[in-house]
Amino acid sequence: MLEKQLRRRGIHDSRVLSAMDAVRREEFVPQEFRQRAYEDAPLPIGEGQTISQPYIVAVMTAALRLNASERILEIGTGCGYQAAVLSHLARTLFTIESRSELASAAAARLDRLGYKNVHVHCGDGTLGLSDFAPFDAILVAAAAPAVPEPLRSQLADGGRLILPVGDAENQELLYLERRGNSYETRILEACRFVPLVGHHGWKEPPAR
Repeated sequence: MLEKQLRRRGIHDSRVLSAMDAVRREEFVPQEFRQRAYEDAPLPIGEGQTISQPYIVAVMTAALRLNASERILEIGTGCGYQAAVLSHLARTLFTIESRSELASAAAARLDRLGYKNVHVHCGDGTLGLSDFAPFDAILVAAAAPAVPEPLRSQLADGGRLILPVGDAENQELLYLERRGNSYETRILEACRFVPLVGHHGWKEPPAR
């Protein structure tokens, strides 16, 4: 995975590669997909959700340029795989999952595997976690129709936000960096994620 899917496709950040190497991806997929855990593809994890392909996890993580002293917010815990990778690169990670069964399972899994700096919450991820803001970085692992304003406002000065933006068929990975009251924005690449449902996202999943 590291050589064929990441290094050959331009992922060269040694800390990101080390974090990806340290996380046992097979622990985060259902039993029936364990033999496919390291494929360059998303896999079902239940409730209509997926674990992102390793390349996209690495791209989003590398873009945030994390260091070990930062507080990070992740939206869309899913099975907990992205959170596990981020935990190697952060002081504290808060992660939100809207589906209670996925949130409970991810929290138990991360605790069992020893990820003690990860705090799982269940709720509307488009609202962020204002009680714990500001965040040095925010990663959103589901596609929104636009950048949710609460997430933008919960960034620290110099904070970075990465998320997919678009409809069910056409999405782009968007990167924002806060500078005072302004935001520098750029598009990284095309992508495909499940929809981000919530008050500042989709009210219901968009039709495909």
